[in-house]
Amino acid sequence: MSALPSMIHQESDQGLPRYDLQAEHHGPDDLELEIWQVPSGATPYLKRPIRIAGLRGRNLALIEHRVLRLLSKADIRLGGLKKNIKKTYTLNEDLALNLGLLFRTLAPMRNRENMRMVADGIEAMGKEEAAYWLGMAMHRKYPRRVLMALRFLLIDPKAKLKD
Repeated sequence: MSALPSMIHQESDQGLPRYDLQAEHHGPDDLELEIWQVPSGATPYLKRPIRIAGLRGRNLALIEHRVLRLLSKADIRLGGLKKNIKKTYTLNEDLALNLGLLFRTLAPMRNRENMRMVADGIEAMGKEEAAYWLGMAMHRKYPRRVLMALRFLLIDPKAKLKD
């Protein structure tokens, strides 16, 4: 009977892809976050971890409060990070997809207001929609075009005229 719980745990692990968050603190106000997909029973084609997305610096600082709020809902606290030491956390699929898409989309952006609108739109997305856009951004021949199309859809041009 004692082997039964371990078998159930192994079966549930094999049914879902696994994602990790790697966090590294480089200095004051310099945090780096990366999302990785790691090999699991659900992804037998993966032989080594694949980097989904990462964000660091000014762009992360602008949305850091949003990311920390999402991570705290998943019981992940980044407060105790030591300088230049990577720490790895396991993420559920929903959070990994949303954060991966958020990081990929915001990485090249510069306009704060546009970044806010894009972050709002991605946060409001469901799992299926986020998975669709992230899959398009990762597996298309021209992923920048996909991300630009997503930005166009999420940025409201009328919001700029109100200011």
